[in-house]
Amino acid sequence: MFTRPFVLLGLPLLLGSCLGVIRPRQHFTAARLPEAPDYSMEDNWAALPDRRDSADVVPRNTRLRDRQRDAPADVFFVHPTTYFGRAQWNASLQDEKTNRLTDASTIRKQASVFNSTARVYAPRYRQATLYSFFDTQSPNGKEALNVAYQDVKEAFQYYLGHYNHGRPIILAGHSQGTHHATRLLREFFDQDPQLRRQLVAAYLVGYHVQPDEYQVLRPCEDSTQTGCYVSWNTVEWGHEYKPFVGGVAVNPLTWIRDTATAPPWLNLGGVPYAFNKVDKRIVDAKVHNGLVWVHPPQREGYPRFLLPGRPELRHSFHIVDYALFYFNIRQNAEARVRSYRMHMHGQ
Repeated sequence: MFTRPFVLLGLPLLLGSCLGVIRPRQHFTAARLPEAPDYSMEDNWAALPDRRDSADVVPRNTRLRDRQRDAPADVFFVHPTTYFGRAQWNASLQDEKTNRLTDASTIRKQASVFNSTARVYAPRYRQATLYSFFDTQSPNGKEALNVAYQDVKEAFQYYLGHYNHGRPIILAGHSQGTHHATRLLREFFDQDPQLRRQLVAAYLVGYHVQPDEYQVLRPCEDSTQTGCYVSWNTVEWGHEYKPFVGGVAVNPLTWIRDTATAPPWLNLGGVPYAFNKVDKRIVDAKVHNGLVWVHPPQREGYPRFLLPGRPELRHSFHIVDYALFYFNIRQNAEARVRSYRMHMHGQ
């Protein structure tokens, strides 16, 4: 079979020319379901603040520092898809290859963005395989995603009961992780005034968040508002990706929702795939029809989302939704935590 490289989550893989090569071999009900995780066991967490892990790192050759030890808030981070298997619809937490990939990519290059202001909690979970998001002909993908969400929910409940101790919370994710974080936000924070009081902000990145997703919670309207959420999906200027059109989009350079173009000089720095430097002014940003448009970066290390059989994705910068705005996200999380603490102390 002819194969060609494509890049997913910043990692080169070999796949064939159609989505069929990542379709699980069995129906969901016929496949073996991996054992459910016990979140009292530290091995079932990709990141915890009191041990060394990939969330502790910062990009090389920068002056950033990990400050989790004295951080005034927590972040509950739900990682995106790092499992592309065909043997079953959900990943096993005993799959060391998938765990290493999770740690080296998304925990290191996404969750770490919060380590200057929040203690990072990131559960491993029986994530749905990538094909689940393209399975429109059967209930298999939905069933797999429900299993994954139940793990994330269980992890969040364990976090609340054993780790949080009433501290301020940032909820964050990307792609599949945001699919689950969006639901967590609805089922817990939107329904619970006490938890809403603990919410600094939610970063619902790389997923379609509906404008009417929540009854109470609303998108953030500026860079320091708290108790709100931000969301964006990054695509090449002038293009659209239909599944994300019409969703909530906040500009990650200005943190507002208007459609004015934010120029590159507002970009404090992206971090490329090699995680070895800061690229200041790497892209501009403009909110358009529920998306964030950017002109393609002129430096290497910011791959597009290229998936065989899905040519409409070739204009998507989904993989680097965090990387293109790494320094802005980091600064914004710090600003919102400061704002939250000032507001709480002023009451």
